[in-house]
Amino acid sequence: MKSLTRAGLVVVLAATTLSFQTGTASADAPSGAIFTTLADGTEVNFNHFDAKPDVYLDGGPGPGAPQHAAGLDDGTYVYQVTDPSGKVLLSTDPARCRQFVVTAGIISGVVDTDCEHVTGLDVDHGATTVQLFPFLDTPNNGGVYKVWATRVGDFLAGCAELGVANGLNVVDCGNAPGNRHGFVPADSKTDNFKVDEDVIIEIDTRFYRPGDPNLIDGLAVTWTDTNGASNRKWSYYAPQLDVNHEAHVEAVEAGTHRISVAHQPGCQVLAIDHGHKHVNGAGSVDVKITNLGRSATIFIDVLCA
Repeated sequence: MKSLTRAGLVVVLAATTLSFQTGTASADAPSGAIFTTLADGTEVNFNHFDAKPDVYLDGGPGPGAPQHAAGLDDGTYVYQVTDPSGKVLLSTDPARCRQFVVTAGIISGVVDTDCEHVTGLDVDHGATTVQLFPFLDTPNNGGVYKVWATRVGDFLAGCAELGVANGLNVVDCGNAPGNRHGFVPADSKTDNFKVDEDVIIEIDTRFYRPGDPNLIDGLAVTWTDTNGASNRKWSYYAPQLDVNHEAHVEAVEAGTHRISVAHQPGCQVLAIDHGHKHVNGAGSVDVKITNLGRSATIFIDVLCA
């Protein structure tokens, strides 16, 4: 058991069940990552925002990614805000209002409609940030929201499967298992955030080499959420956010999350460990979150050659 803590968070192993298995997340999702920020691209500690209008969508390689990391695939995307299960759509405007454009791996603007969202400018790399508001309060007991992004073509196909001919003209295309309002999890990126909620559960992955106490930055994991949608997270150091050389997944919801670690530049994966759990080589860790009543950090350690 790890005794490390972050900002007073405690490791609650009783709240998790872990298993190890091989495999990776779906290859159909776009490359790169999406993440929630303030309007200027500034990260918020634990993805915890003071008010709903404060939450903006950013995209690209992701915080902590090395220069060679891939950004989002270029194209036009649409996003939605839901509860963590994806069953309850919280966005309140038609999908055409929620479109953005990716150019050279980062968000370059929104689609000009009669209702496009407010934008900001990321101070770090000149990307456009997109305000997620308006959206309703989450019904989730843990106060968790989930933002999804998918290519417009995939969204229209998803809406067509639900019997809606042009999903961009409606607020909600409907809901079915494996198709959340036109967003198919395997084709989507997701990220979680909280608004005015203090309890945060996170999954932190740390990378190290044998005999070296220094943790390694710039290494990636793929997080697959409870719906089967995925996102990319990188290990980095941001002491002002209490990020200590970890690839961190913040504000996770109840259910089973998968952290997949592949061989990559800077890390030939030798083993993945959590306490007495151990797997040789690259693979995946399933983390079952069952207790949202108190803050917790779940650590996963990766040994690199």
